[in-house]
Amino acid sequence: MRLRTTSALAGVAALTLLTGCGAADMTKQASPFANAQGAKTVTLSVQSWVGAQANVAVAQYLLEHELGYRVDTVQVDEVPAWDALSQGRVDAILEDWGHPEQERRYVQDKKTIAAGGDLGVTGHIGWFVPTYFAKQHPDVTDWKHLDKYADLLRTAESGDKGQLMDGSPSYVTNDKALVENLDLDYKVVFAGSEAAQITQIKQFAKEKKPFLTYWYTPQWLFEKVPMTEVKLPPYKEGCDADPAKVDCAYPVTPLQKYLNADFAKNGGDAAEFLKNFKWTTEDQNQVSLMIAEQKMRPEEAARKWVDSHVSVWEKWLP
Repeated sequence: MRLRTTSALAGVAALTLLTGCGAADMTKQASPFANAQGAKTVTLSVQSWVGAQANVAVAQYLLEHELGYRVDTVQVDEVPAWDALSQGRVDAILEDWGHPEQERRYVQDKKTIAAGGDLGVTGHIGWFVPTYFAKQHPDVTDWKHLDKYADLLRTAESGDKGQLMDGSPSYVTNDKALVENLDLDYKVVFAGSEAAQITQIKQFAKEKKPFLTYWYTPQWLFEKVPMTEVKLPPYKEGCDADPAKVDCAYPVTPLQKYLNADFAKNGGDAAEFLKNFKWTTEDQNQVSLMIAEQKMRPEEAARKWVDSHVSVWEKWLP
């Protein structure tokens, strides 16, 4: 269920805005630098969640300051980003949470997109309750007992059912099917974006109210609002093959990078650098926390991380 224009100043402003809103479909707004012949430029796709923004902030900083590239970014929703990448409107996606249909179409069949390797971060989507609520009611962490607490989890938006809060409808989510197929007395309510969801979670936590939410790791918010995962029926290969019949947990997903195939072949040092870009969950969370919670400008957060992790990023340089 993650930023820059031609100048550094404009790019920082764009990323700062993105940390407070959901993803917009901008696939029709091609970057002015995408596929610019002879120009030392790179165009990166960025999703609306802050972890994806952290990836791009650090990649952009190093591409500009160590390799001399001009970096442009375009915010695109998860699925349209694959179309934009295939068409050369962007050069790379740095954090993909798994889109097998697009991978078959563009990587295996059309060969317009090339795998860029592991990001180094493992992602997992799940349902979570605040830890303070789980301590009071330990059985809430088993999906079979969720209906017992539906009354406590009602909101104005969910009516006479318990609320399962999701972020943006554009994120990878099976939640509506899960609620139906597990016959749960809950309604999926979309906050609209990661930022809106975080605001709501913080408000619930401040008031010590119970809540059930779609959430994911890695995510810096766990450091501010401890949450405990609700165990769904175990994930088994193929249990989510039919979106309408999903009745199992989300898989654990090693997050991947993808490059436009022409860029992967002819993108020179920039393409090589992005293939080599690989960091840890802790690294990503450090930068995410600086951007989202400490309100640092993304470029500043990237510079701070870069200055203290030279031995890490030096290995990424061609």
